[in-house]
Amino acid sequence: MSAQASSAKPNSIPGVGHIIAVSSGKGGVGKSTVSTNLACALALTGARVGLMDADITGPNIPTMMGVTELPQITDVPGKGEFFIPPTSHGVKVMSMGFLVQGDQPLIWRGPMLHQAVTQFCRQVEWGTLDFLVIDMPPGTGDVQLSLAQLVAVSGAVLVTTPQEIAMQDVRRSHVMWDKVRVPIIGVVENMSYFRAPDTGTTYNIFGTGGGELLAKKFNTKVLAHLPLLPAVREGGDEGRPVAVRDPNSEIAGSFMSLARQVSERVHQVVDPASLIQIGKF
Repeated sequence: MSAQASSAKPNSIPGVGHIIAVSSGKGGVGKSTVSTNLACALALTGARVGLMDADITGPNIPTMMGVTELPQITDVPGKGEFFIPPTSHGVKVMSMGFLVQGDQPLIWRGPMLHQAVTQFCRQVEWGTLDFLVIDMPPGTGDVQLSLAQLVAVSGAVLVTTPQEIAMQDVRRSHVMWDKVRVPIIGVVENMSYFRAPDTGTTYNIFGTGGGELLAKKFNTKVLAHLPLLPAVREGGDEGRPVAVRDPNSEIAGSFMSLARQVSERVHQVVDPASLIQIGKF
């Protein structure tokens, strides 16, 4: 489906083809790592890509994408002021991290979170995109419901680590997306294993088989098993996601494979009935 065609979808962002939520329900499993590398990998395939940081109170995307330029503001006749998102690694990026200073916390209640998500969906000049990747915050609360009410989410990528504690929250996240009629594109099992560089021995630090259990339960598929690697952490800290930092590496290849699968599967799982406006909860 082209981005132009998407403008006819109910509750869409004009010019945006598919909206992909990267979610888990749990913090610390690597949603932002998956979001940044997925967005960069999609861009490397030639797609037009945007990345929205919906973790309003914990915005890390500007750092992980290495964005130093602030969004510009333009006046759109009849519509008011719009943000023009900066571009990094071929991806347009918008985050609350651009709008707060340093380590200043945002101690906000639900209505303020809703307003911020509304601005990112309605007052950002995203232009023409094939994919808008949204890095979701932990939980199943205000931001998730606001997003489901505001826009037609094409599908969700669920990120987990193999252990049961992580999977509990991912199962809750799945039920939440099901209730708002957003299909699941697939499961990404992050930190699946660690391979010692000196001996080549593989260690399953967080257990094994979690991704497969979730995929079977949700009648979907595991899109990737991503290892625990220093290069992935280093890329995020440096603002150069590993998909672009070391494009010939095995892990970069895994993210490119993930991007191709997401691109293919989003067309398979999208149910037109799920793209109606979600009512108030």
